[in-house]
Amino acid sequence: MKKTIRFCVLLLLVAVACEKAPFLGTDLKNNYDDGAGLEHGMIELGEKLEDPYSVENMTKAVRSLYPTKTDVIQLHATNYYVRLLPRDDNDLTLLEEMGVLMLDHPLDYRIVKEGDWYHDPEIPEGSVTWQYAVVPVDFKAPEGIRCELLHECYLVEEDLNTKAEGIDWAEVERESFRLTGNADMLPDVTKGESDTPQYPKGRITVYDEDYDEEPVGVAGVMVCCNVFVRIAKTYTDEEGYYEMSKSFTSDPRYRIQFANRKGFSIGFNAVVVKASVSTLGKHSAEGYSIAISPETDTNLFRRSVINNATYDYFEMCRQPGSTLAAPPANLRIWQFGFLEGSATLMMQQGAIVDFELIDEILGEFAPLVRFFLPDLVIGLSNQNSYAAIYSNVTHELAHTSHYMKVGNEFWDLYAFHILSSWASSGGILYGVGTEKYAGYCEVGEMWAYYMQNILYRERYPDWSYTWGTKWWFRPEILLYLDDRGLNRDRIFTVLAPDVHSRETLQQRLQSLYTEFKSIIYEAFNLYN
Repeated sequence: MKKTIRFCVLLLLVAVACEKAPFLGTDLKNNYDDGAGLEHGMIELGEKLEDPYSVENMTKAVRSLYPTKTDVIQLHATNYYVRLLPRDDNDLTLLEEMGVLMLDHPLDYRIVKEGDWYHDPEIPEGSVTWQYAVVPVDFKAPEGIRCELLHECYLVEEDLNTKAEGIDWAEVERESFRLTGNADMLPDVTKGESDTPQYPKGRITVYDEDYDEEPVGVAGVMVCCNVFVRIAKTYTDEEGYYEMSKSFTSDPRYRIQFANRKGFSIGFNAVVVKASVSTLGKHSAEGYSIAISPETDTNLFRRSVINNATYDYFEMCRQPGSTLAAPPANLRIWQFGFLEGSATLMMQQGAIVDFELIDEILGEFAPLVRFFLPDLVIGLSNQNSYAAIYSNVTHELAHTSHYMKVGNEFWDLYAFHILSSWASSGGILYGVGTEKYAGYCEVGEMWAYYMQNILYRERYPDWSYTWGTKWWFRPEILLYLDDRGLNRDRIFTVLAPDVHSRETLQQRLQSLYTEFKSIIYEAFNLYN
């Protein structure tokens, strides 16, 4: 409980307590998997296995099938299977920028129990665990990052020097599985069926029953699959469809990594990682499709909705004619199911850098926050519908656009107001409006609640409730202007760093949009 209280205090730096939309149950209506029974805890490893893709084992398989070609075919490593030990988040980011796809568990062990994450028992908690990767033979780990070669691999599609003709490389793979004691991983093929390697493809979807009876695609999210060191990854399109560029002779393990092709990432996996992973289990090499609902998998459902809301917001900001600043491409989002409040901290971007204050508030949580600076923290307590989570996330994303316009100095004073007013008033979230820096909060929350309402109504046209009207900063002012033609793009234009009070906001709007001068006066006077 003490941990929760300390962490909640930090969230109040720029916090929002969003009202909840009603939850509507779902009825799965298609043949996609519903995800029921997926495990989200720590992976449990069994015995170590022989990797059929090692150079040694692939060579044995070639010799077994083609003994007369032993002198002709000489296999050399196409890749290295390594493990890396990043020191911190900067090392993780550097490796990602180099194109290294890392998994937090070894790839040549039997998995006894599926899960979303693994932490090596020899690595202290709170530190980055070993990361396992398949890298090119010319790979050089950045200075200071420990890198250990586990074994050399042979992946035929990456061998540019393969000249041998008449070699059935798919059969060589299968023979290597048999020789290494992994024949049980090969699919059963009955007479007349094809055993041709398959390129996995499918669709990742999530239910939003307030929007459509059919599930909507999980957009731009990374889908990975692997069998031992044979790893493939791709991103879903806007409708949630994906197709791998590598083929598989045996059934791979599938997982979603919430690192979006837009650049943002969603954590937190109970370990120090940039993007959460949701394991989907082992499925056919032909592919895997899932329709996620809150009833079958709350964790995966919430991650998927946060992903979609953020993806949609990026798309909106980049529409022709939009003046809204898109969130930073490397936006880092944390989610917590036990928290009610959400917060736009922008710490990775350089805001709220008073670590002495953070240390005092967070205690034992402080090293984690210092290590892995979040930008958004999304509290999801009792939020089990797409609509409720969507509303929550769009509010915080509206704050990110404002932040991109006004910068860290504005944001730090905004945060100071939230924290100090909460402490001095005995827990009033936004203060009472008379504090020294209340104007920063007034403009910021007026804008965020306005955008929350506008974007929600665009997705759910039948919705009539208005968020934020109980607070002293009155987002109704901007909703009034929007109804009369002064839309979000025009309003956002005036949100400069020196606009940090209701009065300066009104003056800037009237100065820039003289044709709306009387309407602007009416709006501010009506809700004064």
